[in-house]
Amino acid sequence: MSTSWRQRWQEGRIGFHLQHTHPALAKHWPGLAIAPGTKVLVPLCGKSLDMRWLSEAGHPVLGVELAPEAIEQFLAQSKVPVSRYTQAGFDISRQGSVELWCGDFFHLHIQEAAEIGAFYDRASLIALPPATRERYAFHLAQLIPPGAKGLLVSLAHPDHGAGPPYSVPDTEIHQLFTANFRVTLLEENSPDERGRAESVWSLTRRGPLA
Repeated sequence: MSTSWRQRWQEGRIGFHLQHTHPALAKHWPGLAIAPGTKVLVPLCGKSLDMRWLSEAGHPVLGVELAPEAIEQFLAQSKVPVSRYTQAGFDISRQGSVELWCGDFFHLHIQEAAEIGAFYDRASLIALPPATRERYAFHLAQLIPPGAKGLLVSLAHPDHGAGPPYSVPDTEIHQLFTANFRVTLLEENSPDERGRAESVWSLTRRGPLA
């Protein structure tokens, strides 16, 4: 995963990147009633402009990304000064209220995520092959405190074995997250010309892991 992901960024094969804020974020985030000032975790963040939107909405952002190319491209989009430091094995770049942690999301531990109070996943889950998605859902639950909310944008398409982006149907969303989150479907779009249909979910962290 790590080698192929870096290669995608180095070769510019990032068709998953949007040149604008994802419409589902602006539409559904306010309904979660997450207080301004709440720090938002964005796993596998790439150079997503959604992090700018969250920052402008009053949220400190902690984005985790494996590819340094993605982080540098995000930082280059703004003239705001950047500070850089290392913590817990991650190379961290801070620009305004956005912190970008360069490294493996699975190496981010609760000590580093102590201030996290919400999360946003637009292209994380669907970037992972089936064998890794269960690990991702469990690790996310470990980092999110009870009662915290998040927004998940998923994708289903006919070619279930192909990706990324991989197809993650509604049934799998429930299988992955229901044990540790209250899962609510907010929106399900009709398939596009390629048979791809996005779905938007609200996730609220249940009590502590057993």
